[in-house]
Amino acid sequence: MSTAVSTPSILVQLRPSLYEQLFPPSTDRSLRDLGKVLFYDQERNPTSTELAQRIAGFDVILTGWGTPRFTDEVLDAADQLRIVAHSAGSIKRMLPPAVFERGIAVTHAASAIAPAVADLSLALTMLLLRQVHVHDRALRAGDWTSAKAPGLGQELSGMRVGVVGAGYTGRCFIKLLRALEAEIWVHDPYLNNERASELGVRKVTLDELFSECPVVSVQAPATEETYHMIGGRELSLLQDGACFVNTARSWVTDYDALLAELKTGRIHAALDVFDQEPLPADNPFRELDNVILTPHVAGASLQARHRQGQFMIEELQRFFSGQPLLYQVTIDMLDIMA
Repeated sequence: MSTAVSTPSILVQLRPSLYEQLFPPSTDRSLRDLGKVLFYDQERNPTSTELAQRIAGFDVILTGWGTPRFTDEVLDAADQLRIVAHSAGSIKRMLPPAVFERGIAVTHAASAIAPAVADLSLALTMLLLRQVHVHDRALRAGDWTSAKAPGLGQELSGMRVGVVGAGYTGRCFIKLLRALEAEIWVHDPYLNNERASELGVRKVTLDELFSECPVVSVQAPATEETYHMIGGRELSLLQDGACFVNTARSWVTDYDALLAELKTGRIHAALDVFDQEPLPADNPFRELDNVILTPHVAGASLQARHRQGQFMIEELQRFFSGQPLLYQVTIDMLDIMA
């Protein structure tokens, strides 16, 4: 079936401030060159009912953070919709299976965000290994000599690093680790031996990873099967002095168990995601000196934002010229996606 249309009609369902982040002037021009564009002009997130009132007659909807769920009301109104281009990552809460069952193409920008998450994951890992958080706090509180008391840090070169999850972000992180000549172990039930060999990693069980890797980085998605897959038993397997990094989702880790383990002072951690966000002022993680905290900003880089818009423009160009989509989401992918 040909996807060519004379002049596609495009509905942009992004807040103006978000659109400006994702679509700088050059990318904005590329979008306008694709067809007739109608923009959302409110700084609040719309409701599904409001979306249903707008979507009729459009071939394309460009969605993002804050776009409401595609209810039956929305789908019934989407009489001409052919493709959903989601300028963010996860689409599961927004798009029910009925979208795919109606033959509407779906693409997303998760791969555009992944390099930024991998970048901060690497930075946090290196900060932990060199004990920057310990030196910083000690130097602010005392003298030069006491600040040097923690002793020697460690390098990533030759270090065994365990990566939980080899999706978009996990693969980007693995690429960075390989450049620094780390030894990489991966746990991912969907990673086959051939792909593991291509990535240059060793595929292991979760227990092997936690017991044998001095550094563990969580890059797994939030799915039914990953809920609290890392609990007290797995955390207890970590070596004394191990570093635990989570820039994925708190869903994957039992944070009560993690808090208990961190309170022993036995391990160090860097956390970008939490069960409750924003993180409450009285959250006990804030009190721990062996933890680096960042406010869910791993994917928030200028370059990532611009890639998100650019990738969706390129996907729409492919779609309307009859080329395969590079980042298409299919219904059979939903169970293992974030």
